[in-house]
Amino acid sequence: MAAPRDGLGAVETEGNGGRSESSGAEVVLSSDPATPAPLCPHGPTLLFVKVSQGREGTRRFYACSACRDRKDCNFFQWEDEKLSGARLAAREAYNRRCQPPLSRMQCVERYLKFIELPLSQRKFCQRCQQLLLPDDWEKHGEHQVVGDVSLTQLKRPSRLLYPLENKKTNAQYLFADRSCQFLVDLLSTLGFRRVLCVGTPRLHELIRLKASGDKKSNIKSLLLDIDFRYSQFYMEDSFCHYNMFNHHFFDGKAALEVCRTFLQEDKGERVIMVTDPPFGGLVEPLAVTFKKLIAMWKEGQSQDNSHKELPIFWIFPYFFESRICQFFPSFCMLDYQVDYDNHALYKHGKTRRKQSPVRIFTNIPPNKIILPIEEGYRFCPLCQRYVSLENQHCEHCNSCTSKDGRKWNHCFFCKKCVKPSWIHCSICNHCALPDHSCEGPKDGCFVCGELDHKRSTCPNISTSKKVNKYCLHRRGRRDMKMSLKFYRAVRKKKQRKSNKMKMETTKGQSMNHTSVTRKKERRETAHQYLCS
Repeated sequence: MAAPRDGLGAVETEGNGGRSESSGAEVVLSSDPATPAPLCPHGPTLLFVKVSQGREGTRRFYACSACRDRKDCNFFQWEDEKLSGARLAAREAYNRRCQPPLSRMQCVERYLKFIELPLSQRKFCQRCQQLLLPDDWEKHGEHQVVGDVSLTQLKRPSRLLYPLENKKTNAQYLFADRSCQFLVDLLSTLGFRRVLCVGTPRLHELIRLKASGDKKSNIKSLLLDIDFRYSQFYMEDSFCHYNMFNHHFFDGKAALEVCRTFLQEDKGERVIMVTDPPFGGLVEPLAVTFKKLIAMWKEGQSQDNSHKELPIFWIFPYFFESRICQFFPSFCMLDYQVDYDNHALYKHGKTRRKQSPVRIFTNIPPNKIILPIEEGYRFCPLCQRYVSLENQHCEHCNSCTSKDGRKWNHCFFCKKCVKPSWIHCSICNHCALPDHSCEGPKDGCFVCGELDHKRSTCPNISTSKKVNKYCLHRRGRRDMKMSLKFYRAVRKKKQRKSNKMKMETTKGQSMNHTSVTRKKERRETAHQYLCS
């Protein structure tokens, strides 16, 4: 889970009512395999295009799929840019240098040697985040080292490793024990025997820990995660270094086959995928990646089971519901609030707006999923599903409509339930916050104005430049006047600020001069007195 992508995508937030921002950059999902994307240290890059009020930029560009800050991965290349052989060779060399220092096989060999050591010789370097063999002790002599690493600690590496908390790269928030235990119990109740954990290391740990301590539990788990540090704690059939934004296996075909075998075991029966992507990740590339994993699972299905779907738990904020259901129409959102250990806000037990916004999206029928009554959930006989206590059934909508755990109010003008803090605006003709701007971005498509789709899926997108020219011609004079007025206001503000700084500087210099003069006079007076 992570913070929003800086400069590459606009995240839908609670404050704008689920509408996309009017400007930013959108990912372009290329369907032409003949033109593969260039590679950065995190695998194939993504193609983006800048968009402002529906107007596409003249040039598209490639950028890193995983990092949301150029400081972490500075890859940038125009789509039509031609690179020389020397630049391509330099890029390949740079990508190799950025890879983990140890190969997957070397990590496995070191792990097998480590567990054979006596307890007193099992050490972990906190600075380097690495398990140490006796030959490594001298190199890490001045580092902070943890000794007596037990086998139990090795089974819970997420508690041994520092979470990655760079919010602009891959802020790593880990499931709280409450949520993690609920998921494990739910998966066991639903009868699953294999769990593909995509970006959920703590769930992977608990499944394996339960399987090793309980003979009745026979659930297996495979972790796919971009954090390569986990490779030193697991064998090859338990962990794959993986980028979920571009379906890239860092260890090549061998890791790909591990994942394929895991999904297709027992003809693909009783397997589920549980994923917890970074919040800043764009939904479009995530959906494409998950559909590739689904296709991999379907390869092991017979023709008679071609209609079946791979069961999925997609853990994401509730305000992404419309975007997720756009790619997976069979998904529904559960009311269960997922909380995290190392996140200040996403905690269970908070009330009103402070509740965790993270939910579970799934294609499993909600009437099969039992939520814990002791944690504040109840069964709605009309909806035939478990909901939060404050999520009251609306007789007009014929549904329990709340998304955030609060009681929502029905608006008869909008013909739907809305958040309790919203009111109906007669100018905008829809409900919004009381202090909203009526001139803000509207719902629907920026290209044709229709409300049933967005700009990215508009059938008239090829003629968007003509539409934009028409719009600019129509609004040119008004926009020019507003821009000129704004420019003059900014210039006046800067001038006033500059004048104020000059006055303060002059005043300070004058005061300093007066102070120096007075000190000099006092010294002369004292000198005359001593001489007399």
